[in-house]
Amino acid sequence: MAGYCIGAQAGERILLSGGVQTLPLFEEVARALLRRGALPVLRLEYPGQAEDFAQLASDLILESLHPAELADVQAIDGSIRLMTHSLPRLGASTDPTRQARRVKATQPLSAARSSKKWTLTQYPTPQGAAAAGMGLPEYEDFVSRAMFLNTPDPVAEWGKVRVRQAQLIERLSRADQIRVLAPQTDLTLSVRGRTWANSDGKRNMPSGEVFVSPIEDSAEGQIYFGLPSEYAGQPVEGITLRLKAGQIVEAHAEIGDDVLQAALSTDSGARFLGEIGIGSNDGIQTPSRNILYDEKIGGTVHLAAGRSYPETGGLNQSAIHWDMICDLRGNGGQILLDGEVFQENGLFV
Repeated sequence: MAGYCIGAQAGERILLSGGVQTLPLFEEVARALLRRGALPVLRLEYPGQAEDFAQLASDLILESLHPAELADVQAIDGSIRLMTHSLPRLGASTDPTRQARRVKATQPLSAARSSKKWTLTQYPTPQGAAAAGMGLPEYEDFVSRAMFLNTPDPVAEWGKVRVRQAQLIERLSRADQIRVLAPQTDLTLSVRGRTWANSDGKRNMPSGEVFVSPIEDSAEGQIYFGLPSEYAGQPVEGITLRLKAGQIVEAHAEIGDDVLQAALSTDSGARFLGEIGIGSNDGIQTPSRNILYDEKIGGTVHLAAGRSYPETGGLNQSAIHWDMICDLRGNGGQILLDGEVFQENGLFV
């Protein structure tokens, strides 16, 4: 991560953050940064730290951002985030509206961090394995394969991903309109003049997607996200969105509807799309209830409510960026570019 993903240079201050469960990897990344001449700025978190903050912080603390927090992020040259999947503690319950208020308050932090080079990954834990419905050894193997760590030269494998996705982008860049068809789904949007990004494992590890920010007022129709999702650690499943003139005008979730409604009420930009992404990682085929992996599944498409990517031409601003996944495999799902079939049943044509 210190090398391929973030390219840490001598003298740079790199923020390294993660939970205590990530300590074996945390230590190795810190050492790698030091070997490259960089200065690691270390932040360890205990399990449930974010949950405690959302539950216990006063309204003043919840809705404010101390200047020192922003100055801390502005003073770094890049960041590496080691994430873990944690299960809600027994009896714990966090009001999703409080989470939304905190996300809104910390938007300047997210913007400052995004303006620097950054990367993130997920460390395999027993909780992550349980969420994915796997034993820990099976889950560790799943993670290894998703990152090509089971190959002699993972960096070379990511180079192949980059080349393959560049071919997809060559065709996508000639399209003005994208239409997504699947059960309970018929959605069109415009990407005219926008720049597709080739995600090759440098910011997200693992990766394997191409993505762009759609024209903000262009989305029309309905889409159903059948793969389970999470927002701020809360499960959300069976999401249906209806969009008109780019705005989410109706939203419903079969599980976690209160979380969905709170997130979409964070600010005015939360009800517009910030991204459409097409998963291309055929090494990830099994959903794991982890967006970092699931949005890369080959044969899926995902949309993000909220903040767009300026580097792709996006203009939408929001404190949230929530990816939701629509599975197109084996159900007649299609992606059409200006009426021409680009992908069918999860396979590029």
